Amino acid sequence: MSDYDPLEEYRKNPDLGALVEIDSELKNWLVEYTGNKLANDSPDVTVEMIVNVVADEFPEFMLAIAEENFMRGYDQALTDLVAVRKLEKMDEEPDTEDRAG
Repeated sequence: MSDYDPLEEYRKNPDLGALVEIDSELKNWLVEYTGNKLANDSPDVTVEMIVNVVADEFPEFMLAIAEENFMRGYDQALTDLVAVRKLEKMDEEPDTEDRAG
């Protein structure tokens, strides 16, 4: 069986690999802390590295963000479902102009 997964490229957020640009005091602190924590010899720190350190040391914070993200996604899915059902219902209704002609 092949290990090829055609959806693999969509499962990982490309932003995680982005290097963090230090443009605030908080980012500077996070980059410094993460680099020291991971004993990173390079000055480069990625978003994923910070996520992993924060998840390890402050899981309650990451859980709150994940739960909020999940709930927003779930809410959007329900909103989309209602919209699609309305469109389907409109398509099922006979057009009044067709009957008048």
